[in-house]
Amino acid sequence: MEVQLIEIEDFVSFTLAIIALFIGKNIISRYELLRKYSIPEPVVGGFACAAIVGILYYAFDIQIEFNLAVRDTLLLYFFAGIGLKADFATLIKGGKPLLILILLASVFIFLQNFTGVTIASLFGLDPKAGLMSGSISLIGGVGTAMAWTPTFVEELGIANANELGIASNTLGLISACVIGGPIAAYLMKRHQVKANQDEELDIGTSHQASSSHIKVDYFGVLRAWLWLNVTLIIGYFIDIALQGAGLKLPLFVACLLAGIIVGNTGRAVLNRRKVKDRAYLDDAGQGLSLIQDICLGMFLTMALMSLKIWELEGSLLYISVIMLVQVTLSVLFTIFVVFRMMGKDYEAAVICSGFGGVTLGSTATAIVNMTAVTQQYGAAHRAFIIVPLVCGFFIDIINAMIINLFVYF
Repeated sequence: MEVQLIEIEDFVSFTLAIIALFIGKNIISRYELLRKYSIPEPVVGGFACAAIVGILYYAFDIQIEFNLAVRDTLLLYFFAGIGLKADFATLIKGGKPLLILILLASVFIFLQNFTGVTIASLFGLDPKAGLMSGSISLIGGVGTAMAWTPTFVEELGIANANELGIASNTLGLISACVIGGPIAAYLMKRHQVKANQDEELDIGTSHQASSSHIKVDYFGVLRAWLWLNVTLIIGYFIDIALQGAGLKLPLFVACLLAGIIVGNTGRAVLNRRKVKDRAYLDDAGQGLSLIQDICLGMFLTMALMSLKIWELEGSLLYISVIMLVQVTLSVLFTIFVVFRMMGKDYEAAVICSGFGGVTLGSTATAIVNMTAVTQQYGAAHRAFIIVPLVCGFFIDIINAMIINLFVYF
């Protein structure tokens, strides 16, 4: 029987994503076990929608295609907000941990690709086919996988490169969403790490505060929205400048840099005026956190609800084995190397939840994992500066260099 394709337009897709996110939030609020292991709310709602789509495909030969044009814009808003909150003093203070995490990420990218090449060889495949189940599709994401597909197909003669990349990215994203919270919970229990009592989170609100009314000022939200839009505009120009210089990076990186520039410039100007005038920027903080929380939650929900489970069928045994090994590698490296190198404290545990997310999914997955952990255990301000910079900026450059090394040498 021929599969019937049903395309859902963007407005309806966006509305369904809101419903899915509400479902996720409701389920998380009901089950203590999910909160204990910091399972992100968008993950539950997104998976529920993806499961329904999968059932429709296998049981009724109906393929649902969501139009998710707004999804990438939500990610831009989120990273612009991260930049607006980042002050230079905190960045300077985090200099050494930032460099250490960059080094650790570089080592892991090499290990991830070496693992992919080795497993592919054991299955009798072209060793370089394993790179599509390495940092190309996992750390790089589906965009990087699609960008490298022509090279693998036309130059290396690996005909199923696209299928391997998409399948690996799908399983990687699913794994990334569920390992971050348990990693942090294990580390805190194993090393008796104390939670942070600071409930003023970088994103979202703590579970302890969820039952109370969070005061959000009307003009605070409006000011935050204005700052975000200005930042996005500047981010577009920065992206044009970077591309003109021959440096092609994801657009959200430019928006992150724009946020850092705008936020620090604004604070520097307002600090020279009367103390009461600082409220113009400070009052927007709660509104900024609210907008970020919504944008990040909606982004990941939409990313997960659009998963096509049936695309895993092509090389199921090989994909299952290699992804089991990659997930195990990520967990072990995070627990035994990253946690120790980052200081073995609460901030390190939160960073580990993010590292486990980005090594198998994306920067957004890393931040969602970290958000879920801080909602359970308290704020981790340094982690929310270091991880977005490493995962959103440096890791893309390093990944591109290492991929080229494995492909052409």
